[in-house]
Amino acid sequence: LLRGREIKQMSLAFDEFGRPYLILKEQEKKQRLKGFEAHKANIIASTTIANLLRSSLGPKGMDKMIVSPDGDVLVTNDGATIMDRMEVEHQAARLLVDLSKSQDAQIGDGTTGVVVLAGALLEQALSLIEKGIHPLRVASGFEMACEMAIEEVQRIATEKDIKEGDYAILKKCAVTALGSKIVSKHQAHLAEIAVKSILNVADLERRDVNFDLIKVEGKVGASLESTTFINGIVIDKDFSHPQMVKEVNDAKILILTCPFEPPKLKTKYSMNVTSAEAYTKLHKQEQQYFKDQVKACKDSGANVVLCQWGFDDEANHLLMQNKLPAVRWVGGVEIELIAIASGARIVPRFEEITPEKLGKANAVKEYTFGTQNDKMIFIEGCAESRAITVLVRGSSPAIVEEAKRCLHDALCVVRNMIVNSNVVPGGGATEIACSNHLNKSADNISTIEQYAVRGFAEALDQIPYSLADNSGYSPIDLVSKLKAKQIKEKNPYLGVDCLRTGTSNMLDQEVFETAASKIQQLQLATQVVKMILKIDDVIAPQEEFFQVSYQSQSLSTQLKKK
Repeated sequence: LLRGREIKQMSLAFDEFGRPYLILKEQEKKQRLKGFEAHKANIIASTTIANLLRSSLGPKGMDKMIVSPDGDVLVTNDGATIMDRMEVEHQAARLLVDLSKSQDAQIGDGTTGVVVLAGALLEQALSLIEKGIHPLRVASGFEMACEMAIEEVQRIATEKDIKEGDYAILKKCAVTALGSKIVSKHQAHLAEIAVKSILNVADLERRDVNFDLIKVEGKVGASLESTTFINGIVIDKDFSHPQMVKEVNDAKILILTCPFEPPKLKTKYSMNVTSAEAYTKLHKQEQQYFKDQVKACKDSGANVVLCQWGFDDEANHLLMQNKLPAVRWVGGVEIELIAIASGARIVPRFEEITPEKLGKANAVKEYTFGTQNDKMIFIEGCAESRAITVLVRGSSPAIVEEAKRCLHDALCVVRNMIVNSNVVPGGGATEIACSNHLNKSADNISTIEQYAVRGFAEALDQIPYSLADNSGYSPIDLVSKLKAKQIKEKNPYLGVDCLRTGTSNMLDQEVFETAASKIQQLQLATQVVKMILKIDDVIAPQEEFFQVSYQSQSLSTQLKKK
């Protein structure tokens, strides 16, 4: 029997054949947030996520430790990595996770700053909405302010000659990107490697960089100072037989995607061996298969074989006897990269092996690291392309992984400089200059959007505030002085002296950021904030509604206390 409440939540209907069926009223199990309450819940949830990253901004920013459900520990201050590993349940807050991913995919750097800026814009939006300004007017004003801020960024941006002083400006931008990372002590060394890597694969005439030709490998052991640039490709494998030669010069590389084993039927079958003669005959036939396969490789002129699959022990022994070094279980991505770099053709069957399908390299060497018999294969001097590898060393797996993320940011910054060589001052100087410009321009706006423009200017101030706070300064006092000094001296290069060098001029400190990264931050943050402000109705299951409502109320209480 159905209870009365359950009966109320369903109704009886009949199909075209007269058969009865029940319609459940699921809508009654859902709850809604509308109007101001919906805006408030979304904004508070999003700003809470943004405030988590605020302490990670700048060269003195703190790291975050993230523990996965499996117990894996991650220590990083990379904004995109933190946002990606966090388990964010609120739907509006997930937009900030996507925001950091977009910044990372397009630019590669500035993932923390863009989330902090979006959170500051949402805080200003909530303040304006509470004063009675319609959310769409706020969004319109933010869009207007974003365009004015981008114009100011383009005005103060300086185009640099990347070739001047042995590519000095590229190294300075890479050092700035690495300054806020855990590897900051070795930032000069890693910046030089990043610049060298990009220049090896870049087409400076077309201002294009093929990132696929750069491979970053990590190996635990030694220190970060031992991180090296290798003009070739490194694969984390060793030669299949310990008695094979460890170095092959003038290498002719054969790449196989078929295993060294007798052919097998694709259907189920059984074989009965009833006598010793039949077994001996079968064994000889298998051996002949292996001999034919090795002979095909040898006759082609190859002196190194790379196989995507494994070897039978018989085949491995025959390869060693024929003085044909081989590597097995090479990954698909590595196979493709080696084929591109060496000019080899990937061979799917032994019958198709020809000398024309071999790749060429100056040398293939096996190196041993440490005392644990860790080995890697180095393919140096590839014939067809300038593929390179950066081998990152570190004292622990966590350090190696973080160093790889840091190096990725530096590589992206150098790539952006080659594509667009305009730079702007770092240290919050650009944000202060844009904030001053917006406050001045707001006086000439006669509509209600002027309040949103001023709010955008205050949101921009949160970047230098966070930098000053993380560096141990009094944020309001320092930023107020810098804003006044920029207006008085008309110098947009004055920013927060995070490293306490004694000067706040970012030009003297040689702290630069790419203009493309700064413009992208402004555009992406504004777009996400506009999207959140346009949501005025949240329909969610009852359990999730109560959870979101409770979280929003508790977070609102915390913000009021602050």
